[in-house]
Amino acid sequence: MFYEIRRYQALPGRREEWVRYMEDVVIPFQSSLGMDVTASFTDEQDEDGYVWIRRFEDEAQREALYAAVYESERWKDEIGPVVYGLLIPEKSVVTRVAPTPASPLR
Repeated sequence: MFYEIRRYQALPGRREEWVRYMEDVVIPFQSSLGMDVTASFTDEQDEDGYVWIRRFEDEAQREALYAAVYESERWKDEIGPVVYGLLIPEKSVVTRVAPTPASPLR
């Protein structure tokens, strides 16, 4: 099992709009296809920063879920364009982490 910690930078002054879109559209859509969204956060030290975490059982599941989400017509035609209009894509950072033996996130 592993997690993705995804850090995004919203366009200046648009973080609240981004958070609403994530909570109203992106997270429900991805969850409906089986994605395990563990948490989402706003960055208290960066007024445009946003972080969210997704959990995967293994690489095969991650690949299948990526395909289900990012290759879907709804993502390509509707959701993706809005996402890319609210973020600065080149500032996105994805970190893949595995929990330690004593971590409560197992």
